[in-house]
Amino acid sequence: MEKQTFTKKERIRKRKEYLTVYKQGVRGYSENFTIIVSRNHSGAKRLGITVTKKVGNAVQRNRIKRLLREFFRLNKSDIADSQDIVIIVKGNIAKLNYHDVSRQLERLIK
Repeated sequence: MEKQTFTKKERIRKRKEYLTVYKQGVRGYSENFTIIVSRNHSGAKRLGITVTKKVGNAVQRNRIKRLLREFFRLNKSDIADSQDIVIIVKGNIAKLNYHDVSRQLERLIK
């Protein structure tokens, strides 16, 4: 059984890495999210999250980021190795719960 943690190696942290994913990735869209998936050379599954101020105040943005990280942590076994995934949050989604987020992202990833 794979560990269900979210380590530093599994994060996209640098601007250059985000730009590479934006340029080379394949995009998918849902009502509240845009997801960009790209191959990487590190061999790890990595996640990047982009939430703009249009989504809400800092509390709402951080809550959405926590939900997205939790989805990735629990579902990373379903994601192919050597993938960079950037999730861009659209609009005002403060009312979403984990179930709604999970349902939308499962459709995009699969």
